[in-house]
Amino acid sequence: MKLITAIIQPEKLDSVKKALFQAEVFKMTVSKVEGCGQQKGYLESYRGAIAEVNLLKKVRLDIAVNENFVKPTVDAIIKGARSGNIGDGKIFIQDLPECIRIRTGETGGVAIG
Repeated sequence: MKLITAIIQPEKLDSVKKALFQAEVFKMTVSKVEGCGQQKGYLESYRGAIAEVNLLKKVRLDIAVNENFVKPTVDAIIKGARSGNIGDGKIFIQDLPECIRIRTGETGGVAIG
């Protein structure tokens, strides 16, 4: 079992979800987050004062998958999120030692679905 975490541009969420659904990945958690990387932010004028905005709006996807769904999930995220520009995002893949479905008590890969 793996936990795939992707940080993407907010405007790419719909295309990533569409690509994931085509890859038969339907279960995910989506969070609005802020962060910065190579983009480093920008300067903005607010009520006449210059403000540095160095934390940019991003979307975080957390997707728990069984081993056979890792590659299709990663490929779908890349397909939906890639624009070729700095700031397209990152994908992190971590081992997931345990998963428990609260409703039934099922554990392991069965609980992921």
